[in-house]
Amino acid sequence: MTPFASRPSADGLWTGLRDMGGAPLALAVADGVLRWAGEPGAVPAGWADARVHDGAGALVTPGLVDCHTHLVYGGQRANEFAMRLAGASYEEVAKAGGGIVASVRATREASEDALFASASVRLANLLAEGVCAIEVKSGYGLALEHERKQLRVARRLAEAHGVTVRTTFLGAHALPPEYAGRSGDYIERVCREMLPALAAEGLVDAVDVFCERIAFSLEETERVFQAARALGLPVKLHAEQLSDMGGAALAARYGALSCDHIEHLSQAGIEAMRAAGTVAVLLPGAFYTLRDTQLPPIAALREAGVPMAVSTDHNPGTSPALSLLLMVNMACTLFRLTVPEALDGVTRHAARALGLQGTHGELVVGQSANFVLWDVREAAELAYWFGQRPVRTVVRQGRIAEGEGA
Repeated sequence: MTPFASRPSADGLWTGLRDMGGAPLALAVADGVLRWAGEPGAVPAGWADARVHDGAGALVTPGLVDCHTHLVYGGQRANEFAMRLAGASYEEVAKAGGGIVASVRATREASEDALFASASVRLANLLAEGVCAIEVKSGYGLALEHERKQLRVARRLAEAHGVTVRTTFLGAHALPPEYAGRSGDYIERVCREMLPALAAEGLVDAVDVFCERIAFSLEETERVFQAARALGLPVKLHAEQLSDMGGAALAARYGALSCDHIEHLSQAGIEAMRAAGTVAVLLPGAFYTLRDTQLPPIAALREAGVPMAVSTDHNPGTSPALSLLLMVNMACTLFRLTVPEALDGVTRHAARALGLQGTHGELVVGQSANFVLWDVREAAELAYWFGQRPVRTVVRQGRIAEGEGA
């Protein structure tokens, strides 16, 4: 693999660009940071001798952010896809020994190097489409050594591919087989052993829980949140996917960065999220794969002013999606987001869902140089097309990572 540090620098003046409204735009980059942005005719004199990168009329957006993924795992679960097509429910698949536990077995059996190799292939698809920051959750190890293995791979992916990776500890993803009937004992181990050890090793940026009737209760979720708070770590939540458990309101009380899935989110949950500034993460890939019919309360979220992010939820069971642009299209067609809402959902709101709003998600002076040049005439095409990749150039962490412009 070619070291990312050897990619061409993006420093210089980027001209011939158009913003999402179609207006002419120029960008100035130095030392991997966006130093100036404005009209081409107003470029400061200090940039007169800078290297020029000609965008040739490309539309430019901030680098995309995929704020909810389970990218590192062993094996795959295409057989479960076939089971669901034959009529099995998500819960029936889980009770038959499939679901998350099937990925746990495969992940435990895989070496760290094997997990890195398979995750790198998946990540490459997302990066080629303009992703510049991504969240990677653990949760397929469900034992200290295997959760550590997943999180170490996530850190390696960041270094090898030159992409911002936020790691999320999801030890409370499912009950491992060895703890069958003893969820309280397992949560105790998550809180007292696994999370403190992994946090001490610098492997955890945030903490998540799957709060659902087939996973963990509100009381167990709060125990994990308390352990995270004691370590100074922000929390997130798989909330209200299959039923209204009241998880979103609980997460909001702990200042959660995001609540994700939320198809069954109540008005009380919406109000709690609004007050806490918690982002609603929409995952249309899982909705589509599970053939769900319960739509997230988009209109109510919109009216309340709760920011809505959009993500792939890449995972082997319920959203084997490797295109964030396809999720933009699905968010519009399935959830009825507007184009601006969907694009904000994979840029500035997604960055906020990861606590990265100060460095990613907008073309703002002082942020890291993460942006994408697109061969499209208007921004709506990014939501309209599916099955093509209109990327011309990706600038990631101040380097030309994909395409033209070197």
